[in-house]
Amino acid sequence: MSVDVVTFGCRLNAYESEVMKHEAEAAGLKDAVLVNTCAVTGEAVRQARQTIRRLRRENPEARIIVTGCAAQTESDSFAGMEEVDLVLGNSEKLERASYGRVAQFGIDETEKVRVNDIMSVTETAGHLIDGLEGRARAFVQVQNGCDHRCTFCIIPFGRGNSRSVPMGVVVDQIARLVDNGYREVVLTGVDITSYGADLPGTPTLGTLSEKILKKVPSLDRLRLSSIDSIEADPALMRVIAEEDRLMPHLHLSLQAGDDLILKRMKRRHLRADTIRFCQEVRAARPDVVFGADIIAGFPTETEEMFQNTLRIVDECGLTHLHVFPFSPRPGTPAARMPQVERTAVKERAARLREKGAAALRAHLDAEVGRTRQVLIEREGLGRSEQFTQVEFDADACAGAGPGDLVSLRISGHTGRHLLGQRAA
Repeated sequence: MSVDVVTFGCRLNAYESEVMKHEAEAAGLKDAVLVNTCAVTGEAVRQARQTIRRLRRENPEARIIVTGCAAQTESDSFAGMEEVDLVLGNSEKLERASYGRVAQFGIDETEKVRVNDIMSVTETAGHLIDGLEGRARAFVQVQNGCDHRCTFCIIPFGRGNSRSVPMGVVVDQIARLVDNGYREVVLTGVDITSYGADLPGTPTLGTLSEKILKKVPSLDRLRLSSIDSIEADPALMRVIAEEDRLMPHLHLSLQAGDDLILKRMKRRHLRADTIRFCQEVRAARPDVVFGADIIAGFPTETEEMFQNTLRIVDECGLTHLHVFPFSPRPGTPAARMPQVERTAVKERAARLREKGAAALRAHLDAEVGRTRQVLIEREGLGRSEQFTQVEFDADACAGAGPGDLVSLRISGHTGRHLLGQRAA
C-alpha cells in the first residue's frame, strides 16, 4: 500500500485530493490513507467520522491523516479520535513538506494537529497535475475561499477568504491537460464568480473563460461549476451567448426562492434577480439547462415561504436540483435561529425532490429525438452537453472509451437518464 485518498464533498475537493496524492507520493509517504473531509452539513461530518473508523478496521497498520474543511473547522475533535494519526489544515494538505515530515520523521503524538489560521492565507497556488485518476473530465481550481458570510455556511472558516489563481497559470494547466487527452475541463472553486477581485487588473470569471477558449483552441468543452448568478459579469454573459465550447449547463447557488428567507440567509440576490438571470441566459442560449442548490426547511421558513421556493423551480425552468434538508451547523448564525420542526424539514425536502424529478422528466422528454455529443464517463454511461446522464449499450460506442466524445441520438429515457444510440 502506498497512498490512498478518500474524498468527501465538492469538485474542488476532488481536484485537491489528486494534488494531495501527488504531493504525498512525491514526498515518499507510504502506507497512508488521506481523508479529505467536507463540512457543508453535519451529516457530511458524521459520514467522515464513520468512514475513518471503518478505514482503521480495514487498515490497522496504515497512518490515517485527516484533512479538508471539517478538519480545518473541527481539528481538535478529529484529533481526539483514536483512529486518527494526524490532522492537517486545508492549506497544509497541499504542501509536499507536510507529507515529507511524516515520511522522514513519522508522527509525533505532541504534533497531532497541524492546522494554521486559514484566514491568514492570501494566495492560492495553481498546482500542475497531469490528470485526475479514474475521471473522464478534468477539474481545474481557479479560486478558493469566500468573502461572503451566509448565515447557514461554515465553509469560509474552513477555506479562508477569497483568492484566485492567476489567469496564465490556469491557461497553462488546461493546455497541459488537453495535451494529455482531456476533452472537457471544469473550472472549480468555492465561489468562482468572485474570481479575480484579488488579482492585478481585477480580471473576472468571464475574462478568464474568454482567455482559456482563445489560448487553448484544442479544448473541446469548458464547464463552470456552481456559480452565484448575481456576480455574473458582462464578459461571462457574452461567453455564454457566443461560445459553443462553453457547455450549456449552469448550476446556480440559489438556496431559496423566498425573499425574506434569502435575506435571513444573507444571500445577495432576491428571487426576481435569479428569474431575470435565467430569462436573459435562456434568450441568449436557448439550449441551456439550469441546476440549482436549494435548502429545504431553513429556520423561520413557513409553508407560504416554502411555496415560493417550489414555484421558482418552474419560474426559472430548473432541471437538475440538489436538495439539502437544512441541518444546523454549530458556529453559524442560522443554528441560533428558530428551527423548523424536523419532520417538516424532511417533508419539504421530499416535496422539492419530487418537484425536481418532474422537472427532470420534462427535460428528458424534450431531448428524445435529438442528437447529442456525449462524453463517455465509463462503460455504458456518459453526459450530454447539458450534463444530462446518457445510457448506451456497447455497440453504440464501439471503440470508444472514457474521456471520448461520441455522437448519440436520444431514443428515449428511463425517467432519470437518457437512452442513446449511435447517430447515423
